[in-house]
Amino acid sequence: MKIIPLSEGAFTIDGTKKFIPFDTEKDDLQQRPVGSLLVEIQPFAVITSNDVIVIDTGLGFSMPDGTLQIHQNLLSHGIGPLEVTKVLLSHLHKDHAGGIYKHDGVLKQKFLSFPNAVYYVQKTELDFALKKGAPSFDVEDFDGLQDSDQVVLLEGDGTIDGYIRHHITGAHSPHHQVFWIEEDGERVFFGGDVAPQLQQMKSRFVAKYDYDGKKCMELRQQWWKQGQQEKWTFLFYHDIKSPVVRF
Repeated sequence: MKIIPLSEGAFTIDGTKKFIPFDTEKDDLQQRPVGSLLVEIQPFAVITSNDVIVIDTGLGFSMPDGTLQIHQNLLSHGIGPLEVTKVLLSHLHKDHAGGIYKHDGVLKQKFLSFPNAVYYVQKTELDFALKKGAPSFDVEDFDGLQDSDQVVLLEGDGTIDGYIRHHITGAHSPHHQVFWIEEDGERVFFGGDVAPQLQQMKSRFVAKYDYDGKKCMELRQQWWKQGQQEKWTFLFYHDIKSPVVRF
């Protein structure tokens, strides 16, 4: 498998849930509102023998010329948006689901950003997000998914096409899910926001922003130990310095 991190950069976020770009070389975190967190945003492309997979879709920001940032990141690696065949969504918080659609300001319409892909999302996650809404969920970014023939609404744990396993963890959010992609003896693990950074895998860290921080910590410890024993490849969505860790 070929793994390509699709970094969108660093951002600060406060109680407003707005993501503000942050230049780590020039900006001062202390000048941002009290309580601001510094986060890095990084979807992934995973190329297998059968699929071009995108895992989570980033913030959905656009370049100055109107190109979606996630599209530009893919194009920079020689992958066109039309080549993507599967989109796996861990959950629908705006920093993970913002790139589901591309919005056309002229036509006043939105289109799925990967028109040849099948999108996979937990039905309970979609139902919860549509009900809860802002500020954690930007409903217009995924309203309509429940009626799209490009969307598979997963119900519980299972396997996609015999080689992608999905499992509901909850923990970070009530219906959060994680993925294992297995091919030719390699096992790639994406833990979403339950396992967002390398450093968190190595420490007993409980985050206040998690739905169940204690469960997150316990799952990270479990996966880190199991991953080392079984030689997993870890993908970390919020870690630009160590996006891919192989054993």
